[in-house]
Amino acid sequence: TINIPDAAEPEPTGGHIKLGWIVGVLIPCLLNIWGVMLFLRLSWVVAEAGILWTLIIIAVSSIVCVITTLSLSAISTNGEVKGGGVYFIISRSLGPEFGASVGVVFAFANAVSASMNTIGFCESLNLLLQSNGLIIVDNGINDIRIVGSVTILVLILICCVGMEWETKAQNFLIFTIILAIINFLIGSAIGPRGDEKQISRGFVGFSWSTFKENFGSDYRYAEGVNHDFFSVFAIFFPSVTGIQAGANICGDLKDAGAAIPKGTFWALLVSMTSYVLFALFAGGAAVRDASGFPEDLVNGTIVPSELPCMLSGNCSWGLFNSYEMMQEMSLWGPLIYAGCFAATLSTALTNLLSVPRLVQALGIDQIYPGLIFFSKPYGKHGEPYRGYVLTFFISTGFLLIGELNLIAPLISTFYLASYALINFCTFHAAFVKPLGWRPTFKYYNAWLSLFGFAMCVVIMFLINYVAAIITFGIIFALYLVVMYRKPDANWGSTTQAQQYKAALMAVHRLQNVSDHVKNYHPQVLVLSGDPKSRPPLVDFGFLLTKNNSLMFVGNIIPVRVGYKNRQTLVKDGQKYLDARKIKAFYNVIDGFSIEDGINAMIKSTGFGKMAPNIVLVGYKPDWNHCRKEEVESYFAILHNAFSQRMGVAVLRLPNGLDFSELTPKVVMPDNGMGHLNTANGQGFANELLTAANAASELLHIDSNLNLANMDSASPQNSYTMPQEPPLPNMQRGSRSYKINNSDAASITYHTKGGSEVPQTVLDAMNIFTRKQPKGTIDVFWLYDDGGLTILLPYIISMRSHWQNCKLRVFTMCHGKDEEQEEKSMASLLTKFRIKYSELVMLKGVQDQPRHDTMLKHKRLIEPFRRSPRNEFGITDEEVHSMAEKTQRQLRIHELVVKHSSNASLVVMSLPMPRKEAISAPLYMSWLEMLTSDIKCPVVLARGNQTPVLTLYS
Repeated sequence: TINIPDAAEPEPTGGHIKLGWIVGVLIPCLLNIWGVMLFLRLSWVVAEAGILWTLIIIAVSSIVCVITTLSLSAISTNGEVKGGGVYFIISRSLGPEFGASVGVVFAFANAVSASMNTIGFCESLNLLLQSNGLIIVDNGINDIRIVGSVTILVLILICCVGMEWETKAQNFLIFTIILAIINFLIGSAIGPRGDEKQISRGFVGFSWSTFKENFGSDYRYAEGVNHDFFSVFAIFFPSVTGIQAGANICGDLKDAGAAIPKGTFWALLVSMTSYVLFALFAGGAAVRDASGFPEDLVNGTIVPSELPCMLSGNCSWGLFNSYEMMQEMSLWGPLIYAGCFAATLSTALTNLLSVPRLVQALGIDQIYPGLIFFSKPYGKHGEPYRGYVLTFFISTGFLLIGELNLIAPLISTFYLASYALINFCTFHAAFVKPLGWRPTFKYYNAWLSLFGFAMCVVIMFLINYVAAIITFGIIFALYLVVMYRKPDANWGSTTQAQQYKAALMAVHRLQNVSDHVKNYHPQVLVLSGDPKSRPPLVDFGFLLTKNNSLMFVGNIIPVRVGYKNRQTLVKDGQKYLDARKIKAFYNVIDGFSIEDGINAMIKSTGFGKMAPNIVLVGYKPDWNHCRKEEVESYFAILHNAFSQRMGVAVLRLPNGLDFSELTPKVVMPDNGMGHLNTANGQGFANELLTAANAASELLHIDSNLNLANMDSASPQNSYTMPQEPPLPNMQRGSRSYKINNSDAASITYHTKGGSEVPQTVLDAMNIFTRKQPKGTIDVFWLYDDGGLTILLPYIISMRSHWQNCKLRVFTMCHGKDEEQEEKSMASLLTKFRIKYSELVMLKGVQDQPRHDTMLKHKRLIEPFRRSPRNEFGITDEEVHSMAEKTQRQLRIHELVVKHSSNASLVVMSLPMPRKEAISAPLYMSWLEMLTSDIKCPVVLARGNQTPVLTLYS
């Protein structure tokens, strides 16, 4: 014995009616399934397909529905299911892109289904009026349009009244349908009882000959279509598309997770059983063709070969020709009309009830801007009245078509697409197995769900491949809209879990792959500090890594700022990078000195093969008038980077890298969603700035967030320690800006006072992102560092904005045979497949520099000469021992100025910062001389002797 517990009656919970599984799921599903096909088209399906193939159609439909119900039950029991039905389920499983696109299609399908069932109601009403000699206009399609429009309006008004009236209406309708089903089954079992009028219309009663005659298929031309199995299947399938009725109003259920599986399975069992009985009774007790004239009977029965109408082809009765056969075969005909009215109106009612709630859920999530207007709730129950108006116009528009058989295949493809996505959701979740996938419903299988997905797709294309392509095209277009808009929706979808698992597996596999020079990627750690202050440095790093490799942006804050404040700064910086369309990972380290923090960041950034191999820093132009600790720290940073086997690049711009005096504003396009204005960390940053105003700086390096005196008990916080790595100094002004993740976002800048920024300043700031005119990238490849010095400018020359700049390679001539050395270098570059426009062998590198150059250098290092009062600095012994190398750097400076005065970019080899061989001030004087008097950006780069170029393919 199967005990069905009573469902809890509707009761107000917090002012809103909550339904149990019978009232909330079973009855709506049955009302949705028992629709227009039950009384108007099922007999026609038996006539076309025969008893056997009708049972197969029902079986295939049942398999699709059972598998989909299993999938639906698994998803709906994996956490709380709220309003939105299928949209809510798919969006929270596969993400907003799939959920929203399928949600719109599903809402549209429900609205069209309401039209189809209303047309069925109108057809049945026309037959009733015609049998009684009544007419409205033409007893045809115009009557359907008039009565149907009024019917939809009345049903919409019933939905607007609220759940109490809907529930009362459903209870009455389901009772009427059940009585009509029983009426038909009893009438068919009893037979015509000798009524020749009924017999002449095709109702001959149960007989083996009738059953055998109707057992096979007899597909014919009808309503402009040469029917076959799949065309008949397409017309029948909407009659089983009510399994989602409970999910559509899941927000109104007391316990959606328990109610949806139980109610849906019971509805499937009852409805499929009724369809099978109807097919057997109709096929066993009625013939396909009849004339309706008793005089055409032969010995009180129908002989098809003797029927005059069969010869003329205009029989008006029988399963093939009349949709009134159910009434003829029933015990009391008018009750069948009542059942047909109830079935069609109930299905239309549940469809009209679900569409506004789907639209409301889409609008609340702000997925499509156009639907937000229709999602406004009214009253204590939050009824979507605007959504009802939208539904009325859509349903009425399709009702005006007036042809049921034209609408049914379109609805079939829409529903099959939705069912396919439901099955795929369950398969994807079960296959990926995120930790959040814990459905309480256990009777599902991932591969069965995948089979259901494939089955739905195959049936769609077999029914009508054009409609299937259009349906998937609509879903794909809606998907692209969501992808383009990037709504702020993060629901922990299985797509995200799949991305994580795929990335994790790829990283693990990569870890076991040996490094090879052909697969070298420049993975750059940009020590920019706050990226909003140094856009050129960040842009240059992205110029090297775009579409090819990893980029990290690092910021060192020398005082502890707390977890929340640190996360705020990280999110703030990451949003800014995203708005500039820079693909990079931003991180902040606090509580360390600049030197120790950068050393820690170099060692800890990344993991496995996904770790940086190049450190990019900004040049420190104030080194000759800052505190000695700052110079030592900057020198140590470069030295430590090389000691960690990292490549190093130092960027210098003629006017500096710091633009912290400008206020960036990220302007997002007007997409109907308004503007997102964030000021993450603003109050915190201002508080830190105020605390640091009276303190001196450790490093003058473009600092735009001075942190000091955060902990008065800590001696090390008695002076200001900036958060950024070495770059030119500019004090930070207040900042206010908008952030948006949209690809169409643009950034505008204003001065601290709010005035417009001169175009020359913007051009200097965006030098690496704007289109470059024709020019050259001059590469001074002076030392063998593994090839990094030549690889970086080659990468830059391949970028679209720099493709007008040709590579010119300069290298030192070491011997007397200059011609041979030039040929060897040209051959080497050719083998490396480095495209260049000119190769110049530098002569006279060992010559004595000009007197003015040496005098300039002497004045530069004079303040740093060691004396009894200054223990820090350059000793006479060091000046003497390093004289030859110093003169070489000065001579290189002269050659660079001579050859590259009109270059767009200069890249040259960086001298090695060896602590044991050279002091920090002398080394910095070398960098100053190498990069001074050059009007274009200068990059000093050096690899770590790891080969990055190969001769072999």
